[in-house]
Amino acid sequence: MEQATYIPTVQLRSATQPVMTIEDVTVGVPRPYGRPARDPQEPAAQPRGDSVRLRGHLSIASTQAFDWLVDHFQPLGYTPILRKDADGERDVVLAMPGMFSPARQRIGVAAVLFAATVLSCIYVGAQLSADTYTTRINLLDGVPYAVSLLAILLAHELGHYVVGRRLRAPLSLPYFLPLPVPPLGTLGAVITMSGPVRNRRHLLAIAAAGPLAGLAVAIPVLLIGLSMSSVQPLPTTGQYMAEGNSLIYAALKFIVFGQLLPSNGIDVVISPIAFAGWAGILVTGLNLIPAGQLDGGHIVYALVGARVARYVLWAVLAALAVLSIFWQGWLIWIVLIFLFGRTRLAPLDEVTELTPRQKVFAAAMLVLFLLVFTPVPMAVVGG
Repeated sequence: MEQATYIPTVQLRSATQPVMTIEDVTVGVPRPYGRPARDPQEPAAQPRGDSVRLRGHLSIASTQAFDWLVDHFQPLGYTPILRKDADGERDVVLAMPGMFSPARQRIGVAAVLFAATVLSCIYVGAQLSADTYTTRINLLDGVPYAVSLLAILLAHELGHYVVGRRLRAPLSLPYFLPLPVPPLGTLGAVITMSGPVRNRRHLLAIAAAGPLAGLAVAIPVLLIGLSMSSVQPLPTTGQYMAEGNSLIYAALKFIVFGQLLPSNGIDVVISPIAFAGWAGILVTGLNLIPAGQLDGGHIVYALVGARVARYVLWAVLAALAVLSIFWQGWLIWIVLIFLFGRTRLAPLDEVTELTPRQKVFAAAMLVLFLLVFTPVPMAVVGG
């Protein structure tokens, strides 16, 4: 048993010495991830206290060191993990047995779900296009809405996927979720990961790519939709549902109509395409909420690290609690963020930080969140 642990320890030490001055080596360290890595040759999970910790000081840049460790640990059947020691002074290389499996690309499942989402959005779009007093709908009328909304959502998800695959992150294809009821006809899409990303720089790039790609499609769609909409007096009797304003939505309405709306008893009655564009901006704002597993949460984590990100999480939950006074839908978001936002899969390399330009970019993404966030997405107006 001692020989079985001694030999890989010597090999791991030899593989690490070119990039780090080693002060001590510890065998039998627990794995840092809740879900153990799996050796492709051995499907059964190994015990958790089977990692090797090498502690010291890196002698080259952390990005170069990590590349070296990956190239020299993988032939030995280990995954390198780079951390700072508890004192914040020394660097730690943790050699974890096995490797994370690539994400499964279930093309058939993704295609079926996307087709179902197309039909679901067409059905909801036909309802949006139908005359108020008719009981019949024409499904073809829902095609412009479905194409507009799904172009935005698809751009968002492909932004994550393409950048993630280029950075060799273990991302799955996007799986769309149909929901054939108003207001949207879909719950969006999910992308799964079979392992952690390499470092915070990769995390920032992947997280930001989705909202930027989606917004690049949502803004033209909204402008086209607004050009097909009209400004009308607001109803004076009965109740109606009004979409909320974000700063960017208000600005685009001003560009198209030359006035801030709603105001003076008038507002724009948006076309189904404009509604799709508005929904795309709404979704972008929701994804950029700087908390938990949302894109904004990943951006904050990449910018300030785990400790500060936890404080931001609680601040966001408090802010949403206040906003729930005006829109009760935030209560659902509070529960979801609380349940799924307190844990995350830390990057393999936690030593490498963002460059100054990347920090500016991350801060700009948080400013973008303020521009696209809709404090009260929907409101019932009238008595």
